[in-house]
Amino acid sequence: MLSNDLIERIERTALKLRLDILEMVGVGKAGHLGGSSSCADIVAALYFYKMKIDPENPHYEDRDRFLLSKGHGALAQYAALVELGYIPREEMKKVKTLDGILQGHPDMTKTPGIEANTGSLGQGLSIATGMALGLRLDGKDSRVYVIVGDGELSEGQIWEAAMCAGYYKLDNLVAIIDNNGLQATGPIKERFNIYPIAPKWESFGWHVREIDGHNIREIIETLDELDNVRGKPKVMIARTVKGKGFSFAENDPAFHNIALTEEQYIQAKRELESRMARWS
Repeated sequence: MLSNDLIERIERTALKLRLDILEMVGVGKAGHLGGSSSCADIVAALYFYKMKIDPENPHYEDRDRFLLSKGHGALAQYAALVELGYIPREEMKKVKTLDGILQGHPDMTKTPGIEANTGSLGQGLSIATGMALGLRLDGKDSRVYVIVGDGELSEGQIWEAAMCAGYYKLDNLVAIIDNNGLQATGPIKERFNIYPIAPKWESFGWHVREIDGHNIREIIETLDELDNVRGKPKVMIARTVKGKGFSFAENDPAFHNIALTEEQYIQAKRELESRMARWS
C-alpha cells in the first residue's frame, strides 16, 4: 500500500519540475512548454520513485535506462536531472545555447544522465528495444523505460520496434505513451488519426494498461504492477493534457513550442507557487 506521504512527495516533485520547465522556457525565447509539462508527472514518478539510478555514477552498469523518444519534451527530463543533482542548476539559464550542456533535444555527448540522442521522432523505441535486448544478453535485471509521444505513433519505425519487442518478449521494456491528443498544429485525430491505440499494441504482443497520466498514485501503482508481467513488453497509455499545470496553455496546440510573454510567465509562476504553498 502506497503511503499518502509518498504520493504527496512525488506530486510536489512534479510541481518543482514544472517550475523548472517554466524557468528554462523563460520570457521571449521559444520553448516546448506543452509537451514537456504533459509528461512531467510521469517523469517525476520514474526518476523519484521507480528507477534504479545513481546521480553520483550516471553510467553504473546495473542502472535502469530512461529514454525520451519525444525529444522535444527534454525540459521535463532536464528538470528531473537538475533536481537529482546530475546537472548544476545554473545550467538551466543556458538552455539551447552553444556554451550550455542542455540542448533543444537530449544529447548524450553533452548532458550527464542522457542515454541516447533523441528528437528525430520515431527512433526512441527502436533504441530502447536494442538496449533491452542487450541487457538481457548481459544477464542484467535492469529495465528500460521510454516515453513516446502520441504524435510519434504515425511513424512506421515505432511499429517495427513494437513488432520486434513483442517477438522477443522483452519484459524488461516499458513504453509509456504521452497521449495528450495534440500535435504541434492541432488534434491528432484531424492530422493522422492513430486511434484506437490499445488494440494495435496488443496485436504486437504487448501487455497494455491505460491510465490517467496525471494521477501520481495510478502511475506508480501501474509501474509496480508491470514489474510482475512476464514474457511480454509492457505499454502504459497515459491520458494527459498538453500544457498541464499552466492554465492558459492547457489543451492549446499553440503552446507546443512558443515564446512566453512576461505576463504569461508571471501568471504561470504565481499559479505554480500557489499550488506549492499548500505543502508549506
